Amino acid sequence: MAAPHSGDTPLVWSSRLTFLMASIGFAVGLGNIWRFPFVVGENGGSAFILIYLGFAILIGVPLVMAEWTIGRRATDAASASGSFRDVASQSGASATWGAVGGMAVLAVFMLMLIYTTIAGWTMDYFVRAVTGALDGITGEASRATFDSLMANPQRLIFWHTIVVIVTVYINSRGLHGGIEKAVNVLMPALFVALVLMVGYALVVGDMGAAVKFLLTPDFSKVNGETFLMALGQAFFSIGIAMAVMITYGSYLDRRTSIPENAFIVVGADTLVALLAGFAIFPIVFGYGMDPEAGEGLVFQALPVAFGGLPAGSLFASVFFFLLIAAAVTSCIGNFAPVVAWTEEKFGMTHSRAAFTAGFAMWLLGLGSALSFNVLAGFHPLAFIPGFEERTIYDSLDFIMANTLLPVGAFLTAVFIGWFATRDKVREEMGLPEGTGFTVWLVLIRFVIPIALAVVFVRGVMG
Repeated sequence: MAAPHSGDTPLVWSSRLTFLMASIGFAVGLGNIWRFPFVVGENGGSAFILIYLGFAILIGVPLVMAEWTIGRRATDAASASGSFRDVASQSGASATWGAVGGMAVLAVFMLMLIYTTIAGWTMDYFVRAVTGALDGITGEASRATFDSLMANPQRLIFWHTIVVIVTVYINSRGLHGGIEKAVNVLMPALFVALVLMVGYALVVGDMGAAVKFLLTPDFSKVNGETFLMALGQAFFSIGIAMAVMITYGSYLDRRTSIPENAFIVVGADTLVALLAGFAIFPIVFGYGMDPEAGEGLVFQALPVAFGGLPAGSLFASVFFFLLIAAAVTSCIGNFAPVVAWTEEKFGMTHSRAAFTAGFAMWLLGLGSALSFNVLAGFHPLAFIPGFEERTIYDSLDFIMANTLLPVGAFLTAVFIGWFATRDKVREEMGLPEGTGFTVWLVLIRFVIPIALAVVFVRGVMG
């Protein structure tokens, strides 16, 4: 992928639908499927959803619009850092703003160093489900299966390697030959699998209890902490400050509406998370499981339930395929800005940049895979207060989620709101001078920086 806007034939998405599927696929990750529904149920049901949607609209949508605008506005840059520099140059601002894009690339690279390990778990369990290894499994055996996977460095490294190979191969094929082809298959498959699982849960589970858990408003559970959780969920779920939306925005043609599509992506991301809740929690409540188990629910409790259900082996396979599709589409998006940065930084061809960055990701990602076994007692940043007990995996996760992402999003809002030329930003978004753009500008200049400062302080203090 050369500079997307250079020359007479800029590289753009084949269609609006493909762009939307790629953006939604990036935003929809494993956390949407196993964390969001639980957070909803434990924090007031539909009351929490309303608060979350408010933050998603007030924070998520304006920031997605900002990142797509930066990506599309850049005229001769492939990477997020280059896009920031280019837009800064157009606006008469300092080229050091490129460091914000570099911070986003670093954050998403650190995320990939841990995400490939988790994605590997989904592949391992899919194989177990397809081969019947989970049939009739007991609770004790299920816990032992998960523990044995965590304790097996060879198996974790194998699946980490498979995830890296798949991600690198797809991205090495470029926008049309790789990313688009992959999301055109994986995203429809993800939605089909999700609908099948909801239908299955409706038949074999306790849908009434799930509806009550997820949608019954319980305002007695709403307090200051609820608002902070909703704020953090809205920020992290959509995938802001990871350079992905900037990279995807660089392939947007001028006819595509940035505001309209931002609402669609944020809405679809929320819808998938809720559908995942209706796929999982009827089974959870129907079989008396603990809804607070998080990833343990997915990899330890649900296999037991599937083992005792009609056609359980088949739908266990469908469920873990759903997780694979969510994981791989996120990996594809996460890796794209890393490849673009490598290509631009070292003057490589796109395919060579993909394989170079992929090798670095595989090598450094071994530390995360080994954090659950042979390096479980290794705490690389123990000399820093608060990191005394954090493994490589834990350290990467904390630095990425609690420092780089909120700080990067804060600086993005400050840059686009205060330093980028106002008329050029408005023109790029396709918004007329008026109420809509004024509301966006107030949010991006004042409301969002304050909200992100809260996320940062809460994350660091927590």
